[in-house]
Amino acid sequence: MADLRVGIFGYGTGGRVFHAPLVDATPGLTPAAIVTSNPDRAGQASADYPAADVLPDADALFAKAGELDLVVVSTPNRTHVPLALRAIEAGLPVVVDKPFAPTAAEAAKVAEAAKAKGVGLTVFQNRRFDSDFLTVRKVLETGRLGDVFRFESRYDRWVPKPRDNWREFGDPAEAGGLLYDLGAHIVDQALQLFGPVAELYAEVDRRRAGVSVDDDAFVALRHTNGVRSHLWASALAGTRNPRFRVLGDKATFTKYGLDVQEPQIKDGLRPGDPGWAVEPPSDAGVLGVNDDVETVPTEVGRYEEFYAQVRDALLGKGAFPVDPASAVEALRVIEAAHLSGAERRVVTL
Repeated sequence: MADLRVGIFGYGTGGRVFHAPLVDATPGLTPAAIVTSNPDRAGQASADYPAADVLPDADALFAKAGELDLVVVSTPNRTHVPLALRAIEAGLPVVVDKPFAPTAAEAAKVAEAAKAKGVGLTVFQNRRFDSDFLTVRKVLETGRLGDVFRFESRYDRWVPKPRDNWREFGDPAEAGGLLYDLGAHIVDQALQLFGPVAELYAEVDRRRAGVSVDDDAFVALRHTNGVRSHLWASALAGTRNPRFRVLGDKATFTKYGLDVQEPQIKDGLRPGDPGWAVEPPSDAGVLGVNDDVETVPTEVGRYEEFYAQVRDALLGKGAFPVDPASAVEALRVIEAAHLSGAERRVVTL
């Protein structure tokens, strides 16, 4: 059976580091077309995937829509909605990178259009397949924490000088800033673990000189089940903090270190290679109380599962990996966090 042919919009970090390599590594999928208007990136795409058509713009790709089975939108945030809607109108199933859209209302519009047209739609929440997050899930499933009452998640970076790219632009259409960038991951993970949010409080700041968007944020969520999630993201975190800490009435789980799949892909590793997605043993988490703790081996990350599930969904053998409704809900939380930060108050969802 011939591979399903995938068109990829964008060959920046998202297209080059995540989507194209993962599509290429998935049996049954092949990168058939890559869209970039940047000559240097076009040359790189041709060298990386010589069998793919490298195209200069969206029109060129949609002219070949009948030759494709799936498109991936991995372009600046402001283009996610128009490209996704155009793909849906062309009858092409579509993967949209996070954040799904600049607003929850726009994201819902895309989801409704896909449903009305009967076209497959999913959102690239790859960090549901991070090794550390999979480990937290496994620990929760054991029940050894008892009744969980607080979930802490930090996604920090050290970027003291603002970068000149769309993630740092102040136009709301760009959906720039850390809450839309890293927050799209940590909010999604909290919702996946503990469900809908009843209310939240946020501190959303600009700490670096001259920035136009938030670069330091704290969000406190109260889920409808009573669990509280405390989420941090900062561009000015110079030392390691726990990536996750989960508190229950019987024990605490603490995990340092970040998932290694992104840097591994940048270094040329691919799913199936020796050592793929295996974190250093030194980053293993600990579970217990005071000095009575045990090491919890970190799960192996599984980014490859995302496109394997997409392939199976296209073949009618399963569901797409991320329900767009969950991405709409995460955007509602992010919007409420911005409102809370601006007005310095608790916001009810």
